[in-house]
Amino acid sequence: MKQFLLTGAAIWAVFAAPALASDIAPAKIAEHVKVLSSDAFEGRGPATEGEKKTVAYIIEQYKAAGLQPGGDLTNGQRAWTQDVPLARFETTGPVAVSVNLGGQTQTWTQGEQVALLATQTGATRVTVKDAPIVFVGYGVTAPERNWDDFKGVDLKGKIALVLVNDPDFETGKGDFGGKAMTYYGRWTYKFEEAARRGAIGFLVIHETAPASYGWATVKNSNTSAVFDIIRSKPTEAHAPLEGWIQRDKTVELFKAAGLDFETAKISAQSRDFKPVELKGATFSTDYAVDVQKIVSKNVAGIVPGAKRPDEVLIYSGHWDHLGVGLPDAKGDKIYNGAVDNADGIATLIEIGRAFAKGPKPDRSVLFLAVTAEEQGLLGSEYYSANPLYPLAKTVADINMDALAPTGPAKDFSSSGNSASTLQDEMIAAGKAKGRYYTPETHPEAGSFFRSDHFPFAKRGVPAISFESGRDLVDGGIAAGEAYAKAYNVDRYHQPADEYDPSWNLEGVAADGQLVLDLGRKLANTTSWPEWKAGSEFKLTRDATASQRK
Repeated sequence: MKQFLLTGAAIWAVFAAPALASDIAPAKIAEHVKVLSSDAFEGRGPATEGEKKTVAYIIEQYKAAGLQPGGDLTNGQRAWTQDVPLARFETTGPVAVSVNLGGQTQTWTQGEQVALLATQTGATRVTVKDAPIVFVGYGVTAPERNWDDFKGVDLKGKIALVLVNDPDFETGKGDFGGKAMTYYGRWTYKFEEAARRGAIGFLVIHETAPASYGWATVKNSNTSAVFDIIRSKPTEAHAPLEGWIQRDKTVELFKAAGLDFETAKISAQSRDFKPVELKGATFSTDYAVDVQKIVSKNVAGIVPGAKRPDEVLIYSGHWDHLGVGLPDAKGDKIYNGAVDNADGIATLIEIGRAFAKGPKPDRSVLFLAVTAEEQGLLGSEYYSANPLYPLAKTVADINMDALAPTGPAKDFSSSGNSASTLQDEMIAAGKAKGRYYTPETHPEAGSFFRSDHFPFAKRGVPAISFESGRDLVDGGIAAGEAYAKAYNVDRYHQPADEYDPSWNLEGVAADGQLVLDLGRKLANTTSWPEWKAGSEFKLTRDATASQRK
């Protein structure tokens, strides 16, 4: 083991020393993370005092780094921010939940057996009384795959139970990409389908493996205030009731109806699956919802291009986290979000500093710190729908989210497969640093759809979300995997995601240097990254090709 560590250190010295000696300083990253994840910033929740402090800090750092305002345009002048109007829905008072099983009533607790969202339809109260319960498998309608889990079932006035992930998860093979999650596996899709089907509510059955996170993440992320973009017809996007249910309680519901949950799961993996009503089981709930319109902020700083300023490369990362919420076992209620995503914003700031102090790039480079990622990528969704700079001439989006403070790694990765020449360019930039690319280690988690690059991608902009490597110089893959597992179980979306002075941030700095090098190449060329043949985003991008000539 001692010899392995010495060998790893020697290898690292050969290929990583230039990065550590150049533009991105670990000490500066630590400084930003300590501030942004401090208790004084109250978990950086949108529409809170924590947001005000966060936005002010990022603007202050952008100015000190030498960036220029890149936000909303008023009377020919750019602001430092882009207004992001959102609807906020917050549960107020107690949440009454019960199920009736064969005439026997069980009272459930919000956050324990179920985690119900504040309704996003605009209603100020959710009242459901003895609604029938229907199991709809994975809740997928995919005509291009000849797949329909609903088979014409009438869900009006009913609660639907739906499995997380998609039909290929359990076996790793089939029509949905094998172990790699498709968008049909995301809970956001399932809630959208609930609205289309007219269900009174959808409850996603939580299981740790297919969800890729434990119940604590569900409980802590979704039991108070939720946000959405302003919609003219919110009921077309949301059912009155949306939430999650614990697996063991689902098993009880099935048993009371004379059914076996595991058998039903296997049945749901086939396109011949038909919805199953849980006879003798009904669901009831009642709670009030406070509905408000708020305006949050994306923070935008820019380095204008010297030759082609209308062509814009974007670096993005989300500044928000979960704010103040349910207490953990120690009574801590502040969700500091040090890794998720204070270290990404810290790196964003330092990359901006390097661009501002270096030779002026040919193309403009925008540094976009977005809001409300934790609420469904809402800040990046709003920007993509209301871009400050035309998407047709947006070169690419390079996103950074939750970089690992585990020291230098020999490899690096991304959230899902980008299927683009942008990914090829990133791999080449890493290779120049002596680092190798590892495809996403857990594609079943569907992370491509869970980071702020996705709203850009679905509108055709080549986009990628960088991920730190797991083959650590000190400890190898075993150490990297151990960190990732411990983080997901003990810290992800929990108050324990706090700054630790013992962190080795040289790896985060090296990650920042890699994506800085990638950006410098993209900002100083006349070529455009492209989606590869077969990508679902290629046709959308190709439709604007004439604007890039």
